[in-house]
Amino acid sequence: MKTPSRLLPLVTDGLVDAVLRQLMSGKEAMVYVVQCGDELRCAKVYKEANQRSFRQAVDYTEGRKTRNSRQARAMAKGSRYGRQEQESAWQSAEVDALYRLAAAGVRVPTPYNFHAGVLLMELLTDAAGEPAPRLNDVLLSEALARQFHAILIRQVVRMLCAGIVHGDLSEYNVLVDSEGPVIIDLPQAMDAAANNNARRILERDVDNLKAYFGQFAPDLLSSNYGREIWLRYEAGTLHPESVLDGHVPLVEKTADLDEVMQVIDAASDEEAARKARQEAVRLGGRTV
Repeated sequence: MKTPSRLLPLVTDGLVDAVLRQLMSGKEAMVYVVQCGDELRCAKVYKEANQRSFRQAVDYTEGRKTRNSRQARAMAKGSRYGRQEQESAWQSAEVDALYRLAAAGVRVPTPYNFHAGVLLMELLTDAAGEPAPRLNDVLLSEALARQFHAILIRQVVRMLCAGIVHGDLSEYNVLVDSEGPVIIDLPQAMDAAANNNARRILERDVDNLKAYFGQFAPDLLSSNYGREIWLRYEAGTLHPESVLDGHVPLVEKTADLDEVMQVIDAASDEEAARKARQEAVRLGGRTV
């Protein structure tokens, strides 16, 4: 096929020998199959900001580090330079996340290079050697749904232990290669410790998985892995091999009867005082 203009710099610099075909088009990027020496790889070409349906909401970018104060000021002002830097930071966030997660043992595509706004990475394949399908395109039995759900919950835990929340996890951002589920699409990944929205978004990610797999294994719909994972993380007891059951016990707190009676008495006194003031006004007197 004709080489897309965005991939020409990689061909010119010898990182890519040939562009074979388009693999998929998503809300944030176009992905191509490319030849690199004897290997087939993926080239992820990020769409321009005005062409993406996924916006850089502050929910995702809060807490991200910038290279220097000049970059931070420009991004805050929304100047042309600032927008360019914001776009660059959005793209490089996925690269950084992929390296961190791969090192933590999370199943993500292996990144090879990031050049001229294009991410060069591993091409995931199924048992037949064909490009791996998305999870939503795989026919699931109840048993396989349970297996894949358990694998992905474990991946979410590993991600959080590495300090990262995916931010947009669903059946559309998971591929199924010859060894099972692989998590993809991470430009919106966030720092769990630095972003105040991390808990809410992690629980949403996990609920997305619950809703999808619950179609095949309905009892998963009553699970609450998201909250369990976050509470353990918050308490400092979460680790990559934590045993989870998807249930969070209710915490029963014994009522302090003396405190309750004090609140009731105070409310009664306030009500009596209010009525006394009303009566004094009715009789034409003055209140103090």
